[in-house]
Amino acid sequence: MKDKPLVIIPALNEEASLGAVIVGIRAAVFPVDIVVVDDGSTDSTGQIAYDFGAFLVRHPSNMGYGAALQTGFGFAQKNGYALVACLDADGQHDPKSLPGLLEPVQKNMADIVIGSRFLGTGSYSAPKLRLVGMRLFGWLASKIAGQKFTDPTSGFLAMNRKAIDLFYSSPHYPEDFPDADVLILAHRAGLKIAERPAIMHASAQNKSMHSGIKPLYYVFKMLLSVFLAAIRKKPF
Repeated sequence: MKDKPLVIIPALNEEASLGAVIVGIRAAVFPVDIVVVDDGSTDSTGQIAYDFGAFLVRHPSNMGYGAALQTGFGFAQKNGYALVACLDADGQHDPKSLPGLLEPVQKNMADIVIGSRFLGTGSYSAPKLRLVGMRLFGWLASKIAGQKFTDPTSGFLAMNRKAIDLFYSSPHYPEDFPDADVLILAHRAGLKIAERPAIMHASAQNKSMHSGIKPLYYVFKMLLSVFLAAIRKKPF
């Protein structure tokens, strides 16, 4: 197993911000490897990842945010990484928070650490309807898991090999929006989950791979996903 962490960056048309994100990761964590999963970009996202020295995996077409993460987990598994972090390519997740997320995993205090924007300080401000969704799914995930989650839709994560293997192999890992349902999956598999403060900002491009979906559809789909995650046979 490799000792240094791997940072997975799912990216869709993020040429404007990706280079700065990679530079920020290397300034915050050393040594570190970075893999960019280019989810069917039509701009120079892939070339920028290559130019900035990251590993690059390309999807031939847009497969979804969750599918890009799962590809990254597969890369980590096949290349022997025992410690992984995930953050977005649009600059929303501040790399300065990475050490605080990685440390509890490195010290075997948790299998998964969520970077919570509601425990730290930052300039991120969610639209009102999305904030309602965050609170709703945080409440549902907290009730099902028996522990409080303040930010189940964060996407800013660190995890160990047990979580990597679970998420890569699970047929129920969502292709589009892995949020509260994935935390429930991990909880039911017996993984220990923790939260730590993380700085988040509004996307510089006012978009991310989470954008482009109607909020009501997201709420409906996530409610269904949470329900199914709670009643399926426990994963092992």
